[in-house]
Amino acid sequence: MNSLSDLTTTAGSVRPLAQALEAAGAKLATAESCTGGLIAAALTELAGSSGWFERGFVTYSNESKHELLGVRLETLAEHGAVSEAVAAQMAEGALARSRTALALAVTGIAGPGGGSAAKPVGTVCFGWAVRRKADTESAASLQVVVETRVFAGDRQSVRLQTASYALSRALEIFADTGVGTAQAP
Repeated sequence: MNSLSDLTTTAGSVRPLAQALEAAGAKLATAESCTGGLIAAALTELAGSSGWFERGFVTYSNESKHELLGVRLETLAEHGAVSEAVAAQMAEGALARSRTALALAVTGIAGPGGGSAAKPVGTVCFGWAVRRKADTESAASLQVVVETRVFAGDRQSVRLQTASYALSRALEIFADTGVGTAQAP
């Protein structure tokens, strides 16, 4: 994967997700840190994306994660911005602030600097939040999935791999939940 267009080809990550969302009458929101809007850009490369992509949040700083998505300051202080706890709260915040059935979030260290022994360059934490079909208002209807991956390569490669993985897993998670036409009011 070398460019944004690789994400949007028929075999890429965007088109299958778009088709699944359209078929279900559902929409997606994104919350991005290390990708800086790359995922939203890939999604909107496809004509007609307004039918299944509602909004994207680019929250590069801790302050923006807190202010725009409601990530708790305590979580940022205790776990750091690159953590599954923050990714989960980013996804939950994007879902709560949109009219979507699915939200995805990424936060990581794209490089070339900024890594540590515990969190090397290429570490990315992912969060996906799905509003369940049965009851779009209940907290019990919310499903959150988090994962951490470490990608090799330069900054652009890490960002592209992050976008590809976030989108392909979003499709798997969306398909597994049976969301159907769940939408927020």
